[in-house]
Amino acid sequence: MKKVNHRFGFGLFFALVSAAALGGCSGAAAPGEPAGQSDSEAASSLENCGTTLETDPTPERVVTIKSTPLELLLALGLEDRIVGSAFLDGTVPESLAPAGWSVTELSEQVPGRELLLSVQPDFVFAGWASNLSAEGPGTRDQLEQLGIRSYISPAACDFGEETQAAMTFDDVFEMYAEIGDIFEVPERAESLIAEQREQLKGLERVAEPITALWYSSGEDTPFVGGGTGAPNMIMEAAGLDNAAGDQAESWLSMSWEAFVSSDPDVIVLVNSPWNSADAKRQRIEAHPAAQSMRAVRAGNYISVDFATTEAGVRNVDAVETIASGAIEIARRG
Repeated sequence: MKKVNHRFGFGLFFALVSAAALGGCSGAAAPGEPAGQSDSEAASSLENCGTTLETDPTPERVVTIKSTPLELLLALGLEDRIVGSAFLDGTVPESLAPAGWSVTELSEQVPGRELLLSVQPDFVFAGWASNLSAEGPGTRDQLEQLGIRSYISPAACDFGEETQAAMTFDDVFEMYAEIGDIFEVPERAESLIAEQREQLKGLERVAEPITALWYSSGEDTPFVGGGTGAPNMIMEAAGLDNAAGDQAESWLSMSWEAFVSSDPDVIVLVNSPWNSADAKRQRIEAHPAAQSMRAVRAGNYISVDFATTEAGVRNVDAVETIASGAIEIARRG
């Protein structure tokens, strides 16, 4: 991965501060039409994580934070708009990276504001709401004051909060459509959505649902996939029943006692550069009480890459991996 020089000139900072403010269409309401946004104004904005985002003008210089935003832009053929990326969850797949293209990695963590401004972005696409803070690159309001608009993956607006609305692939595809509209490539987004719907439709799944527990991270306390986020969506699409599906959170901390007592048929292990699937398996099998679990006794584990497990273009790949693994486990009996 290519690194960028972190030096930053104050002239650039003041140039960004003084950039022209983004403007919307204006005009008087037509007779009988309520005062407020006109049709053209409404069409040039959308609601994103509680913030009204103006979609005009089309972003030209984008910084992505986390892997899923970067990968979505690549899947839509927008690599020429990306001026920097940060806080990546792994290597960009060759299937998404165009020939000769390489990511400009600003930082292994969330970038600071000076670093962000050094590449002169006009747009930031963040994977989590927490990626945009005063301690990091700036809040959404702070970035807006510098002429930098921002978009947050809708699946991660309120991390850690309970919600009764379980995430679905329709929600993921709606994000594709919104990004397609923002970057004026709606036909590419529609094509990607159609392709992934067909991929999901054509997957082979286990004949009878089996239970699974999603182990994402955590040592003293396992961090597992609850009933409303991407892990639950992926497991359900693969034909598995989430052992923690009754929990109204995307992810949650679970005691080892509860982990063991859930006793699933399969344990899904999230593999990441900083916390491998093998390390998680060893941790489970070293726990005395876990020896009684059906999945542990049978060695029923399925591994998925971390970057496929947050809302994005590789979720369908995760479904395919888990569905295939579940079929093999079912065949073994």
